[in-house]
Amino acid sequence: MSFILEIIQGLGSIVISLIELYKWIIIIATIISWVQLDPYNPVVQFFYRVTQPAYTFINRFVNTHFNGLDLAPLILIIGLQILVVFLQASLRALLY
Repeated sequence: MSFILEIIQGLGSIVISLIELYKWIIIIATIISWVQLDPYNPVVQFFYRVTQPAYTFINRFVNTHFNGLDLAPLILIIGLQILVVFLQASLRALLY
C-alpha cells in the first residue's frame, strides 16, 4: 500500500510542477502581449496557442474585459493557485 501512495504523491508532484510551469507561461504571454512583438514569431505564436484556449474558456463564463484590460490571465492564475493548494492539501492528507 505504501508503494501506491508513493506513486500517487510522485504523480501529484509532477502535476503541481506542470501547473506552476503553466502559470509562468501565462505571465510571459501577458508580458509579450503588452510589448506587442511580431505576431509571426514562432515563440509568440507558441505562447498564444498555449494560453488562448484557457482565456476563451474563462471568457465563456465571465466577462473579463474591464476598461480595455483583459483580466483573464489574472483569473486563470488565481484559479490555478487554488488548484495547487487543493492538490497539496490532498497529497498531504494521504500521508496521515
